[in-house]
Amino acid sequence: QVQLVESGGGLVQPGGSLRLSCVASRSIFSFNVMGWYRQAPGKERELVAELTNGGSTRYTLPVKGRFTISRDTAKNTVYLQMNSLKPEDTAVYYCNAGVHEYWGQGTQVTVSS
Repeated sequence: QVQLVESGGGLVQPGGSLRLSCVASRSIFSFNVMGWYRQAPGKERELVAELTNGGSTRYTLPVKGRFTISRDTAKNTVYLQMNSLKPEDTAVYYCNAGVHEYWGQGTQVTVSS
């Protein structure tokens, strides 16, 4: 079994920053892709960012230029650095390993003044 544990969510003001962490129970290189998804109330879960084993990245347009996905392979950890946060970024953020293969429990991000 694979466990993914997210952390780093919280309440921030518009324009603020957060860094989310996802710690996997085994090497992230055992997955072809790692990703971050988010789900706001009443909306479908959507891809935010993904990082392939080979290092390629992809972002949804609303976050492009503001969010950065990265990894620390020695710590089995994937990060999502979120800058210039907007109220519309408010959602539960989920870590994903593989192609929708494993999911973390989610961490709440709330952007509000």
